[in-house]
Amino acid sequence: MKWITRERPKIDRLACPWLIKKFVDKNAEFIYVPFNEVLYKAGILKAIPFDIPDVEFTHYDDKCTFDYIIKKYAIKDPAVLVMAAIVRGADTDRHHIAKEAAGLLAISSGLAYNITDDYELMEKGMMLYDALYSWATHLQKQKHLQNSPFENLLHEVYNRFLKDKTTGKKKIPNWVNDLKEIIQDQIDTQFTFDLKKISSHLKLNPSYLSREFSKYFEDQNFGDYVRKIRIDKAINLIQNPTYSLTEIAYLTGFSDQSHFTRIFKHYTGQNPSAYRKNLQKSKPGTKGK
Repeated sequence: MKWITRERPKIDRLACPWLIKKFVDKNAEFIYVPFNEVLYKAGILKAIPFDIPDVEFTHYDDKCTFDYIIKKYAIKDPAVLVMAAIVRGADTDRHHIAKEAAGLLAISSGLAYNITDDYELMEKGMMLYDALYSWATHLQKQKHLQNSPFENLLHEVYNRFLKDKTTGKKKIPNWVNDLKEIIQDQIDTQFTFDLKKISSHLKLNPSYLSREFSKYFEDQNFGDYVRKIRIDKAINLIQNPTYSLTEIAYLTGFSDQSHFTRIFKHYTGQNPSAYRKNLQKSKPGTKGK
């Protein structure tokens, strides 16, 4: 089945191909042409025109083409119905329909600005709507802090720090050991440390917290300290040949292998691959292998 629409897709003309491939015809082919050629080439190519005026598959009432495909093929998936409101709001500039609509418009507009080839744009759009579908299926009721227990733990630690701060005792605050344990426990997790947000929550100056942190953590700021702990863990994992370097990057919380390689080399002077090879050469019984 072939489908044809006008060039330079942004919302409906990316969302509809995803919906068709996902629920109507996984082998569907999509063609983008200038607006004034859509109907002419639809006849030549025996393709179904969509998202242009005066064809079956287009806007109707206050709905968009995405809605019409759902209606036409009786798609009942609850996640798709959630997505429909977001797509409709983004495609018709009615962002009050769904609060996510403005975000979808922003991301789609950015993709269209960065990618000039319509078919590459469609490919990236498929990934975008796969992600939106997963969110609508599994994650739409979750809030950010529900997925960031580490950040909540940091708040608890600094609340304790405030209590210790008022005692006036000249000793290492209890929050220091607590924070070390939390960092060690959570080192495998991707997390962010929003100093301004935490400082605002605690009603403290951000520069004060930053200065106090370095006093008790090897004279390093939070980011440097966490990276050092991750590299220490990576060095231990590298000694185990069953782990690939990609797995080690993931297990130590790096966003990707190239980021892991860059930070590892900064701390050790070698990239992970060379470090592992040198480690194997230094082991007894491995000479000449």
